[in-house]
Amino acid sequence: MSKPTPASRDDYRHFLAITTRWMDNDVYGHVNNVVYYSYFDTVVNEYLIRAGVLDVEQGETIGLVVETQCNYFSPLAFPDRVEAGLRVARIGASSVRYEVGLFKEGSAQAAAQGHFVHVYVDRATRRPAALPEPLREALAPLVVARGGDEERA
Repeated sequence: MSKPTPASRDDYRHFLAITTRWMDNDVYGHVNNVVYYSYFDTVVNEYLIRAGVLDVEQGETIGLVVETQCNYFSPLAFPDRVEAGLRVARIGASSVRYEVGLFKEGSAQAAAQGHFVHVYVDRATRRPAALPEPLREALAPLVVARGGDEERA
Protein backbone atom coordinates (compact mmCIF):
# COMPACT_ATOMS: atom_id res chain seq x y z
CA MET A 1 0.00 0.00 0.00
CA SER A 2 1.47 3.34 -1.01
CA LYS A 3 1.06 6.39 1.18
CA PRO A 4 -1.32 8.98 -0.24
CA THR A 5 -0.22 12.51 -0.97
CA PRO A 6 -1.54 15.46 1.06
CA ALA A 7 -4.73 16.94 -0.30
CA SER A 8 -5.05 20.59 -1.23
CA ARG A 9 -7.33 23.03 0.56
CA ASP A 10 -9.22 23.37 -2.75
CA ASP A 11 -10.30 19.72 -2.48
CA TYR A 12 -12.73 20.49 0.39
CA ARG A 13 -16.13 22.20 0.41
CA HIS A 14 -16.62 23.30 4.05
CA PHE A 15 -14.15 24.53 6.68
CA LEU A 16 -14.23 24.88 10.43
CA ALA A 17 -11.52 26.63 12.46
CA ILE A 18 -10.46 24.59 15.50
CA THR A 19 -8.19 25.96 18.19
CA THR A 20 -5.75 23.41 19.56
CA ARG A 21 -5.54 23.08 23.32
CA TRP A 22 -2.53 22.56 25.58
CA MET A 23 -3.88 19.12 26.51
CA ASP A 24 -3.96 18.09 22.81
CA ASN A 25 -0.16 17.84 22.77
CA ASP A 26 1.54 14.63 23.82
CA VAL A 27 4.97 14.10 25.38
CA TYR A 28 6.55 14.34 21.91
CA GLY A 29 5.45 17.97 21.55
CA HIS A 30 2.73 17.59 18.93
CA VAL A 31 -0.99 16.88 18.81
CA ASN A 32 -1.57 13.24 19.77
CA ASN A 33 -2.95 11.01 17.03
CA VAL A 34 -6.22 10.27 18.87
CA VAL A 35 -7.04 13.99 18.96
CA TYR A 36 -7.11 14.12 15.16
CA TYR A 37 -10.19 11.87 15.22
CA SER A 38 -11.84 14.28 17.65
CA TYR A 39 -11.23 17.06 15.11
CA PHE A 40 -12.81 14.86 12.39
CA ASP A 41 -15.85 14.27 14.59
CA THR A 42 -16.08 17.98 15.38
CA VAL A 43 -16.18 19.21 11.77
CA VAL A 44 -18.67 16.54 10.65
CA ASN A 45 -21.09 17.09 13.51
CA GLU A 46 -20.75 20.89 13.43
CA TYR A 47 -21.78 20.85 9.78
CA LEU A 48 -24.74 18.53 10.39
CA ILE A 49 -26.00 20.48 13.40
CA ARG A 50 -25.72 23.86 11.65
CA ALA A 51 -27.48 22.39 8.60
CA GLY A 52 -30.33 21.34 10.90
CA VAL A 53 -30.10 17.63 10.10
CA LEU A 54 -28.62 16.30 13.35
CA ASP A 55 -30.66 16.41 16.53
CA VAL A 56 -28.34 14.75 19.04
CA GLU A 57 -31.03 14.49 21.70
CA GLN A 58 -34.20 13.45 19.87
CA GLY A 59 -33.46 12.68 16.23
CA GLU A 60 -34.97 9.42 15.00
CA THR A 61 -31.89 8.61 12.93
CA ILE A 62 -28.29 8.74 14.20
CA GLY A 63 -24.95 8.12 12.52
CA LEU A 64 -22.63 5.50 13.99
CA VAL A 65 -18.96 5.35 12.98
CA VAL A 66 -18.15 1.98 11.39
CA GLU A 67 -14.80 2.86 9.80
CA THR A 68 -12.08 5.44 10.34
CA GLN A 69 -8.68 6.10 8.81
CA CYS A 70 -6.10 8.86 9.01
CA ASN A 71 -2.79 9.65 7.29
CA TYR A 72 -0.37 12.07 8.92
CA PHE A 73 1.95 14.27 6.85
CA SER A 74 3.21 17.05 9.11
CA PRO A 75 2.76 17.74 12.81
CA LEU A 76 0.24 20.05 14.40
CA ALA A 77 0.95 21.41 17.89
CA PHE A 78 -0.51 23.77 20.46
CA PRO A 79 -1.00 26.72 19.94
CA ASP A 80 -1.65 26.07 16.22
CA ARG A 81 -5.04 26.86 14.77
CA VAL A 82 -6.38 24.07 12.62
CA GLU A 83 -8.71 24.50 9.68
CA ALA A 84 -10.70 21.30 9.19
CA GLY A 85 -11.91 20.78 5.63
CA LEU A 86 -14.90 18.54 4.95
CA ARG A 87 -16.18 16.81 1.85
CA VAL A 88 -18.38 13.80 1.09
CA ALA A 89 -16.99 11.09 -1.16
CA ARG A 90 -19.93 8.69 -1.15
CA ILE A 91 -23.57 8.64 -0.14
CA GLY A 92 -25.19 5.22 0.08
CA ALA A 93 -28.67 4.03 1.04
CA SER A 94 -27.84 4.22 4.77
CA SER A 95 -24.22 5.33 4.89
CA VAL A 96 -21.98 8.31 4.18
CA ARG A 97 -18.23 8.51 3.70
CA TYR A 98 -17.06 11.84 5.13
CA GLU A 99 -13.53 12.91 4.26
CA VAL A 100 -11.61 15.41 6.32
CA GLY A 101 -8.40 17.33 5.74
CA LEU A 102 -6.70 19.07 8.66
CA PHE A 103 -4.70 22.14 7.67
CA LYS A 104 -2.42 24.27 9.80
CA GLU A 105 -3.93 27.75 9.56
CA GLY A 106 -3.07 29.23 6.16
CA SER A 107 -1.41 26.09 4.80
CA ALA A 108 -2.32 24.95 1.29
CA GLN A 109 -1.64 21.24 1.97
CA ALA A 110 -3.18 18.97 4.58
CA ALA A 111 -1.15 18.13 7.68
CA ALA A 112 -3.40 15.07 8.01
CA GLN A 113 -6.36 13.63 6.15
CA GLY A 114 -8.70 10.74 6.53
CA HIS A 115 -12.27 9.61 6.63
CA PHE A 116 -15.21 8.48 8.73
CA VAL A 117 -17.91 6.17 7.42
CA HIS A 118 -21.17 6.65 9.26
CA VAL A 119 -23.98 4.13 9.00
CA TYR A 120 -27.25 5.79 9.85
CA VAL A 121 -29.48 3.77 12.13
CA ASP A 122 -32.81 4.05 13.89
CA ARG A 123 -32.08 5.52 17.34
CA ALA A 124 -34.27 2.97 19.16
CA THR A 125 -33.52 -0.26 17.29
CA ARG A 126 -29.97 0.51 16.11
CA ARG A 127 -30.88 -1.09 12.78
CA PRO A 128 -29.75 0.59 9.53
CA ALA A 129 -32.17 3.23 8.29
CA ALA A 130 -32.49 4.99 4.97
CA LEU A 131 -30.85 8.40 4.94
CA PRO A 132 -33.52 11.04 5.52
CA GLU A 133 -34.08 13.31 2.52
CA PRO A 134 -33.13 16.48 4.46
CA LEU A 135 -29.76 14.87 5.27
CA ARG A 136 -29.17 13.97 1.61
CA GLU A 137 -30.00 17.55 0.63
CA ALA A 138 -27.65 18.99 3.27
CA LEU A 139 -24.81 16.72 2.10
CA ALA A 140 -25.22 17.47 -1.62
CA PRO A 141 -23.01 20.62 -1.58
CA LEU A 142 -20.18 18.61 0.02
CA VAL A 143 -20.08 15.81 -2.57
CA VAL A 144 -16.92 15.69 -4.68
CA ALA A 145 -16.32 13.66 -7.80
CA ARG A 146 -13.72 10.98 -7.24
CA GLY A 147 -11.20 9.91 -9.83
CA GLY A 148 -10.66 6.39 -8.50
CA ASP A 149 -8.01 7.47 -6.01
CA GLU A 150 -9.63 5.76 -2.99
CA GLU A 151 -6.49 5.86 -0.87
CA ARG A 152 -6.00 9.57 -1.23
CA ALA A 153 -8.21 10.47 1.74
